Amino acid sequence: MIQDIIYIAKEAGEIIRNAHGTQFNVEIKSGNIKNLVTEIDKKSEQRIIDFIQKKFPAHNILAEEGGKRKKHSDYLWVIDPLDGTTNFAHGLPIFSVSIGLQYKDETVASVVYDVMRDVVYSAEKGSGAFENDKRISVSSNRNIRESLLVTGFPYNVSENPERVFERFIEMLKIARAVRRLGSAAIDFCYVAKGFFDGFWEVYLNPWDICAGKLIVEEAGGVVTDFNNQPISIYNKTILATNRLIHQDMISILNKF
Repeated sequence: MIQDIIYIAKEAGEIIRNAHGTQFNVEIKSGNIKNLVTEIDKKSEQRIIDFIQKKFPAHNILAEEGGKRKKHSDYLWVIDPLDGTTNFAHGLPIFSVSIGLQYKDETVASVVYDVMRDVVYSAEKGSGAFENDKRISVSSNRNIRESLLVTGFPYNVSENPERVFERFIEMLKIARAVRRLGSAAIDFCYVAKGFFDGFWEVYLNPWDICAGKLIVEEAGGVVTDFNNQPISIYNKTILATNRLIHQDMISILNKF
């Protein structure tokens, strides 16, 4: 099914790419000015859902904009039709389409389409992770002080949930550098590719986590919560690393 997922991710990505830099409607979600949705998010999601419902009509769907469509199936498609909406709305070319497929609550296939770079990150359970057709793996860096890290902030960042400010500052002090790209799906994939050595964030949603988690794991990395425990796509603290600096990052995150 991975080829089907790649196909529809690229189809949705084409909708987004064609709209980049044009005029489109932008709305605020849940009364939070930081949480945006555009008409392009909705068009991308509808294209993906139409494809799934036509080819796999019995499958369940969990999508960011459309909510959950429950059928009597062991399969669940978890969709972020435009991850990085704020970037997209401001013309910043860092955003993605993220699709994960679960079977009996385990992610078995994942695709993240890095739209403006025209790069497909993909993984199937037990078969490795790929950038387009080339197999990828996490970095071999063992030194947290030489690490390039990435993070993001939740929409309620002003409330400092999970001590995000303190944790961010501490990572800034210890690591070589910390970046903030604005697309969690891309953050996961860039750990898998070895661009970043580690990624942490809080209060992500299932559609932010599902595809990227498997891609990191199939690239040789590890994804846990901040207490080094296994996670599902519904966890609220996420740490993804090259495995070699994982314990160092756990120790830093648990200072607070």
